[in-house]
Amino acid sequence: MTNPEFTSNRDNFCYRHPDRQSFVLCQRCMRTICPECQTQGPVGVICPECMKEQRKAESPAQRRARRAWGRGPVAMTGRGGRPVVTYVLLAITTAIGLLQLLPGVGAQITSTLLFNAVYLYPDLSGFPFEPWRLLTSVFVHGGILHLGLNMLALWMLGQTLEPMLGRGRYLALYLISGLGGSVAVALMAPGTSTVGASGALFGMMAALLIIGRHIGANVTGILVVLAINFAYGFIVSGIAWQAHLGGLIVGALIALIYINTKRRDQRTWQVVLLSVLTVLVLGLAVAGNWILA
Repeated sequence: MTNPEFTSNRDNFCYRHPDRQSFVLCQRCMRTICPECQTQGPVGVICPECMKEQRKAESPAQRRARRAWGRGPVAMTGRGGRPVVTYVLLAITTAIGLLQLLPGVGAQITSTLLFNAVYLYPDLSGFPFEPWRLLTSVFVHGGILHLGLNMLALWMLGQTLEPMLGRGRYLALYLISGLGGSVAVALMAPGTSTVGASGALFGMMAALLIIGRHIGANVTGILVVLAINFAYGFIVSGIAWQAHLGGLIVGALIALIYINTKRRDQRTWQVVLLSVLTVLVLGLAVAGNWILA
């Protein structure tokens, strides 16, 4: 319940709607704003007055890019503006991750869903053919820390990318990037068992970098984060940097497809190009049967 001391503090009320309590501050002017006055920014939210000033300061190139992408660089999609796909991915992955912690059952779940190239090439390995592991491995993790860090990254990236791309394109980016990460492991580190959403997350970071650069945003921060995380995979043992590389490349290609097919009359081409890319990635996985023979 709200106590008298809280209600007497006018800083806890929206400056545009004094009758509405809120706990959210504009990231630029630091004034309290209610949900109706909030526009999602790259970090935090922006009030209407600061958003107006920000758009006045846009360069002509940034203004054209914002108009080209339809509803602005941070426009929300879907009812209520919620990144629903991100929430669903978080819920599914977290639920599986928690089940992995259960004694006995957890080990069985991990072994059933993890990826290893031996399940793609039964003629070479003698293992059963289970190609779905290329994607199921994205939803299992190697421990609570691994799960927590990846889910934090998914939540942070999803808050920006899903509203920007829309739910369908965002989900395609996540899944195809994860697929690319698994295929890279199959070709570059056959016999290595992998789990985790890192390939998909690196694809998201690559897409955010390329699309952000295209609309004129400052991408220095995401570039630094991407470089540090990619280098970390080489420094620390037990990390499949191949999955990072595969997801990075595929995510970048998907971003380029989105940039060049963003108009409504190009949606068919967008679907065709995404399908072609997916087939090419799967084709590389099939080709590995001869490459590794």
